Formats: sequence, C-alpha cells, structure tokens
Amino acid sequence: MRLADFRPQPQCPNFYIDIAARIAELGRQPYTARRFFIDYADRILFGLDAGPSPEDYRIAYRFLETDDEYFAYSPEPIPPQGRWRIYGLHLPDHVLKKVYHDNAQRILP
Repeated sequence: MRLADFRPQPQCPNFYIDIAARIAELGRQPYTARRFFIDYADRILFGLDAGPSPEDYRIAYRFLETDDEYFAYSPEPIPPQGRWRIYGLHLPDHVLKKVYHDNAQRILP
C-alpha cells in the first residue's frame, strides 16, 4: 500500500500508527509523508525499532525536524533496507509535539 492511499478511518477512533522502522521509506517520499503527518498528527506516535542508540535518535530527529536533503537513514555503513538516502520533513512544532509526546500521553495515561 502506498502512503498516499492510506487514510485512518473515522469509525476507528482508537487506531494509531507509529513510525518505528519506517523512516527509510517515509524519507523517500517527503512531500507525501509531510502532508500525511500534518493531516493525521493526532494518530501518529514516535517510535524507533532500535536500542537506546544516540545516533539512531539523532537521525530520527533530523528526519522529522529538518528540511535536510539526501542523508543516510541508518548509522550502518550498509543500510539495512536499501542503499538510498532520505529527506527531512521539517514538521511544524505543533505536529512534533503531538508525535513526540501528546498522543502517547493521551493513550497511555
């Protein structure tokens, strides 16, 4: 399924997604991913499919917060999902706040 085709349904108010292990794919389609994050900011949770690695967090924050172009999505010399680069989404602060904190606090009181 393409990201552009995915839409959370209003009849499923408890349906959320996280971005763990998806930065490599989302960063290849930054315009569509940015629109998706803005449109569905109330349903997206931050997550990483990695241990407590400062480098993995740095890459995730760079992906979500900057408009940097063509950077590695993995600290590994040979990336695990493919030999491509990604682009940052430069999300607005109100979206970042929801993705990083508010959504998790709402569903995990």
